[in-house]
Amino acid sequence: MVTKKVRKQIYIEARQERLLKQLVKETGVTEAQLIRQAIDRHTGSFSSQRDIHAWEEERAFINRLMQKGPVPGRRTWKRTELHER
Repeated sequence: MVTKKVRKQIYIEARQERLLKQLVKETGVTEAQLIRQAIDRHTGSFSSQRDIHAWEEERAFINRLMQKGPVPGRRTWKRTELHER
């Protein structure tokens, strides 16, 4: 399946140009394909942010905990003990 591509003109730094040219030599992949791969990798790291349903479930869970009010009793640990672990 061939996907439609949109032409973009971008500016990159000289060091990025050198790195890009080196990657082309090492991988045999075109500059355009390397840039597309980088965009895909970068946006893939944000995929969890796109799951609005998961965030809404988490928010509802936190709200339910908050509605219960303070937990009875006192804590038996000190904050500094957490950092000593």
